Amino acid sequence: MGLLEELAGNKAKARAAAKELSVAQLENLIAGFNSALEKLKEEEEARLASEAEKTRQAEEIAKIIEKSGLTLEEIAALSAPRTTTKGRSVQPKYRIEVDGTTYEWTGRGRTPKVFQEYFDAGNSRDSCEI
Repeated sequence: MGLLEELAGNKAKARAAAKELSVAQLENLIAGFNSALEKLKEEEEARLASEAEKTRQAEEIAKIIEKSGLTLEEIAALSAPRTTTKGRSVQPKYRIEVDGTTYEWTGRGRTPKVFQEYFDAGNSRDSCEI
């Protein structure tokens, strides 16, 4: 991009560079630049229209909030996502006591060794259910 910026900033350099091109090449270059210019103008108009629409919507929302009598803090608190159960601990479902130590297990995941040994000894899950 350095060469284009240099030519755009200095008319004498642009004329000198243009002398190296044929008329057809210059016309093609000008057509390409005009096309790029039109595209940039359209994108800028679309961006400005989008900003104007967002501003209009924000003003509309501000009026609704003002009519409701709520504050932004109250709205934020009311619209906060609900807490999920993710990360909460599950209550134990099974409990056994071995050598004076109490072991608890939720019944989920891999069976702990102490419970597996208890079940292998002929005991049932029902016997240690809480």
